[in-house]
Amino acid sequence: MPPDWGFADRGKMAFAVGRCLQILPCSNFSSSSSAFLGKNNGRLWVTYLPGREGYGRHYSRAVVQAQQRPTWLPGLDPPPYLDGSLAGDFGFDPLGLGEDPASLKWYVQAELVHARFAMAGVAGILVTDLFRVTGIIDLPVWYEAGATKFSFASTRTLFIIQLILMGFVETKRYMDFTNPGSQARDGAFFGMEVALEGLEPGYPGGPLLNPLGLAKDIKNAHEWKLKEIKNGRLAMVAILGFFVQAQVTHVGPIDNLVYHLSDPWHRTIIQTLAGSG
Repeated sequence: MPPDWGFADRGKMAFAVGRCLQILPCSNFSSSSSAFLGKNNGRLWVTYLPGREGYGRHYSRAVVQAQQRPTWLPGLDPPPYLDGSLAGDFGFDPLGLGEDPASLKWYVQAELVHARFAMAGVAGILVTDLFRVTGIIDLPVWYEAGATKFSFASTRTLFIIQLILMGFVETKRYMDFTNPGSQARDGAFFGMEVALEGLEPGYPGGPLLNPLGLAKDIKNAHEWKLKEIKNGRLAMVAILGFFVQAQVTHVGPIDNLVYHLSDPWHRTIIQTLAGSG
């Protein structure tokens, strides 16, 4: 650095050096420039820092490694509205559904709810199917459970009760989405607001829905949010697999697993699909 540089010049140089990962000497550039010049060199951003007049050979080249972000397809540039701030954002939106910010917020909540239903469904199907196959409890296969007749109530009564309960909960969820925090006010949930303790839209808590006290600081719980949405997406794929499996084999997932393990090399998905045709 030249000895006659002032405080402002030294400050600029210190700022530029602090932003760089590597400083490499370079002396083959013209001294006529008096402003910063940028060059996009593939994945690197190269910035040339000019010297003062009379010090044309005192140049530095700052090479800054661009920030790498995981995407659903390696090397793909995610759309600008998916900036990585959302939990589980890997730039996947081939149809451009999230271009509108308001729609994107709603799709995030919709995916979260579907993911939770899928996780509950996968657990319920596997557990009940395991009990049925092992003979612990006499239960119908999962895709026929809805037609089961119960002695304590008729199917119509159960359907109406389920419709009322789920409709009430979904209505409250929508109201909290449109007006965040409104459902946590006193009297908004029959005096149960403390037990639910909503953290933010889509993430209720409290002793009922968060008995282990995980992710109480929901604003900084990025890792927990990421784990939940990843498991939820996997569960949605699993539910789709259960549907296709039931349509092709007409048995439950545990039956299919036992059938496959009895002869793993000859009883696979390929043979099953070929035989169903």
